[in-house]
Amino acid sequence: MTVKKLIWAVLMLGVSATAGAGEAEQAFTDELHQCAAYYQLGSQMVAAMNAPQMAAVGERLQTNAKTAEQLAAKYESADATQQAVAKATEQMMQSTGGKGMGALMQQYKDKCQEILNDPQKRLDYWVMAKM
Repeated sequence: MTVKKLIWAVLMLGVSATAGAGEAEQAFTDELHQCAAYYQLGSQMVAAMNAPQMAAVGERLQTNAKTAEQLAAKYESADATQQAVAKATEQMMQSTGGKGMGALMQQYKDKCQEILNDPQKRLDYWVMAKM
């Protein structure tokens, strides 16, 4: 391989990796938006129960929602994060059809907990998936 071809290959690899990193961050923040929306809805539902024994659960859900938003805001503007979370919340509310959190819990509970427990691991997953 000539030097010129080698330089071209290295440059193209760098461009591809940069594009993949942007796509990975977008996929990661999309998941964070969904998690923030899931936790917000859960917190609201717990608050609507008006059960003092559930107050700690509601607070933990609200804290998780804020954590997911803060993580997303590291990769985009705070306004973009808020708008995306609002959109995800609306979509989730429509998808439940007023039937409660059961379906959302099945879809998001474990996934979102894993993301918040080790966000770098999930971002690394998306970097590899988008290469």
